[in-house]
Amino acid sequence: MKFILKPLLMIVAMALGMTAAATLPARALVELNVNKGNVEPLPIAITDFQGGDALGAEISGIVSADLKRSGLFAPIDKSAFIEKISNPDATPRFEDWKVINAQALVTGSVSKEADGRVRAQYRLWDTFAGQQMSGEQFFANDANTRRVAHIIADAIYERLTGEKGYFDTRVVFIDESGAKNARKKRLAIMDQDGANIRYLSDGRSIVLTPRFSPNRQEITYMSYESGQPKVYLLQIETGQRELVGDFPGMTFAPRFSPDGQKVIMSLLRDDGNSNIFAMDLRSRSTTRLTNSTAIDTSPSYSPDGSKVVFTSDRGGRAQIYVMGADGSGQTRISFGDGVYSTPVWSPRGDLIAFTKQTAGEFQIGVMRVDGSGERILSTGFQQEGPTWAPNGRVLMFFRDSAGGPKLVSVDLTGRNEQSIPTSNFASDPAWSPLLE
Repeated sequence: MKFILKPLLMIVAMALGMTAAATLPARALVELNVNKGNVEPLPIAITDFQGGDALGAEISGIVSADLKRSGLFAPIDKSAFIEKISNPDATPRFEDWKVINAQALVTGSVSKEADGRVRAQYRLWDTFAGQQMSGEQFFANDANTRRVAHIIADAIYERLTGEKGYFDTRVVFIDESGAKNARKKRLAIMDQDGANIRYLSDGRSIVLTPRFSPNRQEITYMSYESGQPKVYLLQIETGQRELVGDFPGMTFAPRFSPDGQKVIMSLLRDDGNSNIFAMDLRSRSTTRLTNSTAIDTSPSYSPDGSKVVFTSDRGGRAQIYVMGADGSGQTRISFGDGVYSTPVWSPRGDLIAFTKQTAGEFQIGVMRVDGSGERILSTGFQQEGPTWAPNGRVLMFFRDSAGGPKLVSVDLTGRNEQSIPTSNFASDPAWSPLLE
């Protein structure tokens, strides 16, 4: 059975001409420094986009929700607005916005073109400097209006922080439904905010640990459909899938290399030991990277593909190790109390996220790539499986709650934790790169 998703249609972006107000030189209004503790959210006013009936309010609402969820912005309640924007292209009355302490202002409009496309535009203003910071317009079909809103939120995030956003992304995960002792598990995909959930498998076989390819159009995952866990590739748009090598024993914990040319995974032999292998997807040749009598699993490449982080119990209990992409220089980097699992390298290359079980608690944390600076971001009951947003500033994981797992995100301060809405229980999330 094939589950086919319509391909994402092109969204055309154009810079928006500046108004009579001068353009503000490039600078960030929000300083991101996760090491200094909580970042004070920036007060921002986001007006309803003019035109388009309810669509304008919907787009501005999505933009507002994205920015608020990041923890870096505090959208101001619209009831406090003094000026009612009727012409989003006109220079606003900055004094009216300074009175309510709106340090940034977003105005915009939505209209329908003669060819049926939706045109959405926004302008971002620095109210205290009295200048426009940026402006763009986008053309898309009706099916992509939510994407336009996420792209606008990304543009605002980047202009105000100096870093890439993460809102125009998707998450692949395991949708879980039914009784706990007979749970149906399906591959599913959704927008990062929980909207537009679609199913990629029918639930007849248990599926686990889906992971995106760098091109965003393919995932690798583990399935029990043959009776033993095996690793598969799935083309998201066409539904075509294939087995990644028919190895004896069980294969699990797959993940793509940064260039998308390899899949790294664990292979469990009859002797109960598992080792890590990498398969070249073009030649189908495999390279054994570890050769121990322990359980080596959960490999994850560094962003440049030169190293691999993984877990091994070769020292008596599961700890985190790093090795070269060819298996050389295997070095333990974690030395804390407890058991470590599911390490994953940050897209920025500076941190490794992990799950840690200690004293009956499950913790989500990060450490530097040499193992120093370990910080716990979240503690709870049966939570695990962190995945990075593409900008390396937010993690998503799953936590058992009220009878089943749900998805949760947390930023690197550990203070901004958000629940991700899904219609059923959900586990094993994996964040896509920016869709672009």
